[in-house]
Amino acid sequence: MTNHFFKNYGSFSINKLLQLSDIDIQKNFPDIKITDVKDLVTAEKDNITFFHSKKYEALAAKTKAAFCITTNNLSHVLPNSCDAITVDNVLITTAKITKIFYPDAVTDDFDVNVKDINETIFKDNVKLGKNILIGQNVQIGKSCSIGHNSIIESNVIIGDNCSIGSNVIIRNTIIKNNVSILDTCVIGKKGFGFFPNNKKNIRYPHIGIVIIEDNSEIGCGSIIDRGSLSNTIIGKNTFLDNQVHIAHNNVIGDNCIIAGQVGFAGSSTLGSNVMIGGQAGISGHLKIGNNVQIAGGSGVINDIPDNSKVMGYPAKDLRNFIKDNK
Repeated sequence: MTNHFFKNYGSFSINKLLQLSDIDIQKNFPDIKITDVKDLVTAEKDNITFFHSKKYEALAAKTKAAFCITTNNLSHVLPNSCDAITVDNVLITTAKITKIFYPDAVTDDFDVNVKDINETIFKDNVKLGKNILIGQNVQIGKSCSIGHNSIIESNVIIGDNCSIGSNVIIRNTIIKNNVSILDTCVIGKKGFGFFPNNKKNIRYPHIGIVIIEDNSEIGCGSIIDRGSLSNTIIGKNTFLDNQVHIAHNNVIGDNCIIAGQVGFAGSSTLGSNVMIGGQAGISGHLKIGNNVQIAGGSGVINDIPDNSKVMGYPAKDLRNFIKDNK
């Protein structure tokens, strides 16, 4: 993943990085410079990554990272080119290291650098409502409109022919062409990622972004969280109804239709041409195939293969659900 918006304060030698993270490793590694922290898939030879679940064994076996934060039980999966750094809690350690590279990504305070749009280069190129604020590092394409009281905070790219409604807040987001963001949406805020602790819950940085592809529509009151180490992506020609929540790291395919009040936990992947009825819930770290139909009110807690129709909690094949509930 290329980081578009958050400043990387690296590089660090691996031993210095571990020292800064308060990681007690009884070993000195070669003095290799580590330039970034990335996920298993996008990591390169001068990066550090993490591996915390057997579910990701296939990805871990192919990672190109120089180092991987993992556990003793999982370290054998890594390729010879990747040194294991074994710890008790992989995710907390990864959060510490990510914070060292990207300290600005921990908090999500309001943007103090915004200006009234009439003080910016966009005043004559955008159809404007009233009381619109624009942050730094913002790009807006041709033939766009922005409604009343909306805030386009820093680090946003908006393509051509886009419509941004009223009372919308957008940050850390790339919006492609012909996209409609309806009223009261919040897009690009940090995800709900933290580690519970009796004294103080530990937040981990979210250095990913939101990407909304061409010809999509995001319904009123919907919230899309930016990714943690990867991006949250909404595919082409995908329509979200009102009050839909997309948590961090979800990837939604093309031509999907998601009805009102559907909620996604983090890090699930939807194929293309998926239809989801209202008030369904999708658990985290799942794979939903192509051409899947999920009935309203269903609770999805397992992967769903291509071309399936499911219903109920836990969601199961539609014909079996009907048979069991006669």
